[in-house]
Amino acid sequence: MNYHLKILEQHGLIELVSERRRGNFTERMLQTTSASYVISPGVLGGLQPDPGRAPDRLSARWLLALASRLMRDVGTLLAGAQRARRPVATFAIDGQIRFASAADRAAFTEELSAAVTELIAKHHTDQQPDTAGTGKLNRVVIALHPAVPDTAHDSTPPATEPEQSQS
Repeated sequence: MNYHLKILEQHGLIELVSERRRGNFTERMLQTTSASYVISPGVLGGLQPDPGRAPDRLSARWLLALASRLMRDVGTLLAGAQRARRPVATFAIDGQIRFASAADRAAFTEELSAAVTELIAKHHTDQQPDTAGTGKLNRVVIALHPAVPDTAHDSTPPATEPEQSQS
């Protein structure tokens, strides 16, 4: 166990709070350095979710793979930004929507896809980055999935598709 604690300490995930002598050994009190951690899916190596292995826009596995890549990429950007002491230019939108029917959900996804495709085409350039960073490639990820209640803040059950009766 001591080996693993030393590795965590070397990587800055835990820190020494105090030491005290107890008989023939020194007791070390350690604590975490953060309230929470995000573990990169990259630690899974070849087992990590990969968007290239499940390129189905309607697949939950593809959504998970995109989220995995997002975590990996933003983690890499944050680490580099910390070393450079610079912020990372990011943007995110988070919202909830309730659909009256599965058909309404399908119509929404079609409209959203068309609007985003049009917006990307309008603003995209094939210009290569210059020294000022102009022309830097950015990734856009938009996801839609049934909401899962946040048990700490929300008691609303997750949205479900209406059951279809068989006649």
